[in-house]
Amino acid sequence: MENTIELEILGLSSNHSQSGSFTLILGEIEGKRRLPIVIGMFEAQAIAIEIEKIIPNRPMTHDLFKSFSSNFGFSIEHILVSDMREGVFYAKIVCHNNSKRVEIDARPSDAIAIAVRFDAPIYCSHLVMSEAAIEFTEEDEKNEQKSGSKGGSASGTKKKTDTSLEDFSLDKLNKMLNQAINNEDYEKAARLRDEINRRN
Repeated sequence: MENTIELEILGLSSNHSQSGSFTLILGEIEGKRRLPIVIGMFEAQAIAIEIEKIIPNRPMTHDLFKSFSSNFGFSIEHILVSDMREGVFYAKIVCHNNSKRVEIDARPSDAIAIAVRFDAPIYCSHLVMSEAAIEFTEEDEKNEQKSGSKGGSASGTKKKTDTSLEDFSLDKLNKMLNQAINNEDYEKAARLRDEINRRN
C-alpha cells in the first residue's frame, strides 16, 4: 500500500504510569522503528487471548464482530492506524464483500483485536510513524535480546517460566487452565498455556 508502513505486533506490557492500562508495541516489518500505543485492559485481553489461541467459554465482542462479518460475507482487507491528534491514535478497518469496499472508523486497540482474528495485515501512515514511532537502535536490540523482552508473551508478562507453576503436574495445569478460562481470567490462562507449551 502506498504511503503506509506494514507493522507487526511485538508484544504487550503493563503500563506502570497508568493503572489498568497496557502498552501495545507494534514494529515495522521492514525497519527498526517501534510504535507504542496505550490501550485498555479489556482490549489488551482481547488481543492476548487470540494471539495465545485461548478459546473463551463465551464469545467476546471482537469474536462477535468476526462472526457477524463472516455471516454477512464481509472480510477484513487490512487495518490502518491513520492519524494521531493531541496524542490520540485513530484507525480504520477496511473491509469488503463482493459488491463494495467500506472503511470503518475504530480505535486502534479494537481494530487490532479484530485484525488478529481475521489474520489481516496492520498498516500505519507514514505521517503517524514519523510523529509517534521510536527509533530502535542496534544497542536497544542487543539489550532486548539479553533481557528476553522481544519474546514477551501477549499477556504482558515476559516469556519466562512462572516459578509458582513449576510445582504442578501437567494434568493439574490443564485443569487450572480450564478453570481460568471459565473464570475469564485470561492473563492467568496465558501464563498457564505458556507453562504447558514449555513442557510439551
